[in-house]
Amino acid sequence: MTTMQQWQMTTLGEASLAMATVDVPTPGPGEVLVKVSAVSLNYRDALMIDTGMGLPVTFPFVPGSDMAGEVVAVGDGVTRVRVGERVVNTFWDRWSEGEQAPAGLQIFGGTLQGVLREYAVFDEAALVRAPSTLDDVAASTLTCAGLTAWFALFGTGRQLAPGETVLSIGTGGVALFGAQLALAHGAKAIVVSGSEEKLARAAALGVTHGVQRREGWADEVRRLTEGRGVEQVLELAGGDMRETMAALAPNGKVSVIGTLGGDFLQIPVYPVLLKRAHVQGIGVGHRQGLEALGAMIDRHGITPVVDAVYEFADAAEALSHLRRGAFGKVVVRVSGSVA
Repeated sequence: MTTMQQWQMTTLGEASLAMATVDVPTPGPGEVLVKVSAVSLNYRDALMIDTGMGLPVTFPFVPGSDMAGEVVAVGDGVTRVRVGERVVNTFWDRWSEGEQAPAGLQIFGGTLQGVLREYAVFDEAALVRAPSTLDDVAASTLTCAGLTAWFALFGTGRQLAPGETVLSIGTGGVALFGAQLALAHGAKAIVVSGSEEKLARAAALGVTHGVQRREGWADEVRRLTEGRGVEQVLELAGGDMRETMAALAPNGKVSVIGTLGGDFLQIPVYPVLLKRAHVQGIGVGHRQGLEALGAMIDRHGITPVVDAVYEFADAAEALSHLRRGAFGKVVVRVSGSVA
């Protein structure tokens, strides 16, 4: 195979997104060539396509940050992975461990070319082995959504303890990963959504409680927690966080992840002061966390929630599904057919 197909853009805007035939790249020293099997889409991928998110985008630009695939060739000096191994990529290119990310990091599908292609080259430091219990479609969801939830709960700040309660706002990939990881850890999981249908689907996953998102929903959360509130919140909406802070327990932690409610947060000061609240931003996580997430998935048999799988040729339809709002993840299968 000397040529491959990839989705690329010559300018910002989804109207510019088109399939192109290009040469298969060759891995250099320390690099790995991966045959991409599946790409999991994130809301930020749509933002990158639409606006570039203020990043210095290089055209032609290949979007997508999360993939699972098989190592098909390695350059000189590669020791972390071998030909034939199934791998997933990290979100950041060089953040291996530690709560503080090093300066100058780059993002796949952002400042670096993305993964919505048949083959991609990575530095070996940007790859980890895929969990043995997941197929490639499921494994592709770990890079961003899975690791973001894991890092919020276990990777930075106050860590989740068994018996505590996690509140996920919404039913997207990060929210549902947070609920699944919490339950596997012996904690409780509450999901807040404006959709009764999605709350019913969340209940089928085994979440402890579902709460309808409407004015005063924090009162219901406190009632369900016997007045205490929740120890951790995965804040996927942002914007007006009055209800979020009202639902938080004393000394609780809010991990701000999403921006669906706008680019500015509105946080009332008195609950922050009186509850000694911890409010932290989450920018996905490091490679060591991705490895720990994979181990946790294998140990507990966690199956990521995938709402739909699309053919590689149907990436535009997958993006439309993403924009409508998914229950869990939307995945593009790059190699092989959709069952």
